[in-house]
Amino acid sequence: MSVLSLRQPMTFEDGFPRVVHLGFYLTMAACTVRMLSYGGGVSQLDVIRLVAVAAFCSLYAGGVAWAKPGRQQVAWLGTMIAAWTPLTLTTPCFSWSAIPLFFLVLIVLPMRLAVPLVGYLAAVAAVVGEFHARTNWDPAPLVAPIAIATMSMFNYRRLHHENVRRQELIDDLMRARDALAESERAAGVLQERVRLSREIHDTLAQGLSSMHMLLNAADQEWDADNGKARAHVRQAAVAARENLAEARRFVHDLAPPALDERSLPEALRKVADAVQVRVEGTPRKLDPGVEGELLRIAQGALANAAQHARAGTVVVTLTYLPDSVTLDVMDDGVGFDPTSPNAGRGRGYGLKAIRQRAESLGGTATVDSVPGEGTVVAVKVYA
Repeated sequence: MSVLSLRQPMTFEDGFPRVVHLGFYLTMAACTVRMLSYGGGVSQLDVIRLVAVAAFCSLYAGGVAWAKPGRQQVAWLGTMIAAWTPLTLTTPCFSWSAIPLFFLVLIVLPMRLAVPLVGYLAAVAAVVGEFHARTNWDPAPLVAPIAIATMSMFNYRRLHHENVRRQELIDDLMRARDALAESERAAGVLQERVRLSREIHDTLAQGLSSMHMLLNAADQEWDADNGKARAHVRQAAVAARENLAEARRFVHDLAPPALDERSLPEALRKVADAVQVRVEGTPRKLDPGVEGELLRIAQGALANAAQHARAGTVVVTLTYLPDSVTLDVMDDGVGFDPTSPNAGRGRGYGLKAIRQRAESLGGTATVDSVPGEGTVVAVKVYA
């Protein structure tokens, strides 16, 4: 985008340009009076000069009215300066009209182009004034300071108002930034609460449920098979230790203990030691956050299978693809109808947490199930 296209349109409705236009016509009027006072009468040369002045003023008015911002205004301004030069060289008093042209150049052009043109106008006016000084009465020195002071005052007021508006805009942006930061903070708090609820459900709650089931089984089998009951108690103790590690992780915000110095396949085999774990493709190291979430998804799916599926076989399959990783947890339990309004009732927060975890990674989670034929939880993430 060119610099010129960024300039605002110059119209008579704009405050400062309107003052520039008025100053131009007043200066031209004063210079015309000065020109006619040279010889004490109106000569044929004065008539030609008056026609040139009228054409110059018409060119100015036409450009203000019809020249569009951009290339048209630049062409118009160039024509104005080209016409001003011979008019000033032949009639030196018109060098004063360079003053409104200074401001006009600064309005229309960017600074890198305006400065050379202002220098040109000033140089021509200075040279003409030096070599063509007149002794006749000249109203221009009286009018010019007033015009310069007026335009400078309006220019200052315009800059002041722009600074005030700019400061108001900055204040609005600062308030909007603070509001956005507060909104993001609140959203972050809510997101963290959701994350913690998933963590607690998939770790502590599932671990406590597992301990409850193991201890209940041990109590029922204590008299009939003391050895088997003790095995259940030992498994419950292992689950208690792991839950304690999870609780400490919440405090220290560490990675899942099962992933400490282990790969994701090894961690899956540890948390799913009673089920079959398959790994397909070439295992690779994933982002710790991705591995942690996949491990939690597997734990949640296994907990659902243990509590609700009454399955005889559960298989976990981790597949490494070139641009993604899939995790499938399949059981041959009682299943359910996913299209039913009551689908998954009794499975608590588990399936919802699995979907939320997958979506947080930019992936997908699907649940396929048929009553009496088991359930498959399939998760795919791009990593």
